Amino acid sequence: MTSPLAHPLTLPCGTIINNRLGKSAMTEGLADTFDRPTKQHNQLYKTWSQGGTGVHLTGNVMIDHRYLERAGNVVLEDDSALDKFKEWAKAGTVDGNHLWMQISHPGRQCPRLVNSQPLSPSDVQLKMLGSFSKPRALTQLEIEDIIQRFANTASLAKEAGFTGVQIHCAHGYLISQFLSPKTNQRTDKWGGSLENRARFARSIVQAVRKAVGDDFPVAVKLNSADFQKGGFSLEDCVQVAAWLSEDSIDLLEISGGTYEQLSLMGVEATEVRESTRRREAYFLEYAQAIKASANVPLMITGGFRSRAVMEQAIASGEIDMVGLARPLCTQPNVSQLLIEQRIDSIDDFETTLKIGDGFWGNNSPIAFIKSMNTVGQVSFYYQQIIRLANNKPVDTSLKVFTLFWQHLFNDTCLSLRRNKARRNNS
Repeated sequence: MTSPLAHPLTLPCGTIINNRLGKSAMTEGLADTFDRPTKQHNQLYKTWSQGGTGVHLTGNVMIDHRYLERAGNVVLEDDSALDKFKEWAKAGTVDGNHLWMQISHPGRQCPRLVNSQPLSPSDVQLKMLGSFSKPRALTQLEIEDIIQRFANTASLAKEAGFTGVQIHCAHGYLISQFLSPKTNQRTDKWGGSLENRARFARSIVQAVRKAVGDDFPVAVKLNSADFQKGGFSLEDCVQVAAWLSEDSIDLLEISGGTYEQLSLMGVEATEVRESTRRREAYFLEYAQAIKASANVPLMITGGFRSRAVMEQAIASGEIDMVGLARPLCTQPNVSQLLIEQRIDSIDDFETTLKIGDGFWGNNSPIAFIKSMNTVGQVSFYYQQIIRLANNKPVDTSLKVFTLFWQHLFNDTCLSLRRNKARRNNS
């Protein structure tokens, strides 16, 4: 019997995705010191392209070289390196899949080592391990400039051969900061009511749509909720999803959380009932309300690990696409195996990726130890990405404690090398 995951999906713009599995965005950290794509990107995405996933979302591609999510991000703000982007797009679509560029601005989630004066809707600082400076509130002119930068990057992505774009409105990045009343304390037309807080996201979507035309896929990644008291809520998400549907998006990906509340990584999603498919699909419970409000194909990312749950979610019409991320780091061909019904479940290393149990575990009473576990888990998957990008086999024997320090060291080195290269070039 053919798996429901094998069925094609036609988007509102007319584009057809050949199956119901999507690779959600994961930061790669593979750019050169001038923020350009490298041969490692080409190798990584060629490997993933050959793995059977219908649509791949790149990691954060930033719209402004001054503000990165981390050193190692790719930046696309002009056509000076467009040939390198064309090579990336070609390599990432060798198996007939889609490759969509995720375009983003970090806002206050720009590390201190990248820029000591980040921008945000308001001057609300992100306090995590001392890594982020207090942001400056954006001016009206700067807001307008950023809107145009999103449109410009989307247009360049299309020119380079990427088959769609995704606008990152989730996980506490700049657009998400505008949506949340915790980080958006403005009193002008960009803050206050939900309609005003959503104005920035809607303006960007409308500008991007105008730049790329009606027949080019434009997707949005949106939080189901921030999982923070007084933050962006499910009710907010349902309304914003309806507005974005009116703005002619083609796919809405739902995730959740911010750097401060890491539900995006399956950590502390306290509002999700334990009964939800045995903790699979963290955000699946929210799909019904969102789908009823937004007339747009829906992709849910977060926690899917068994084929039965994925097939049920698609066959029932709860969602239109299953989003996978980390499993593709350890099983690059996992989509092909699922579609061909050759496996019943996929890699789930999160249950064992921790320094230890109890005091040393994910729920340690010590915040620093909890952070070590979380960052160490993230680093585990970063290292698999780096290995795939260098055409090496994955290594699942890596340990969280070592990975935590390795990640901090590597990110610091990336930032210092980038800063030195830019100083020497100025």
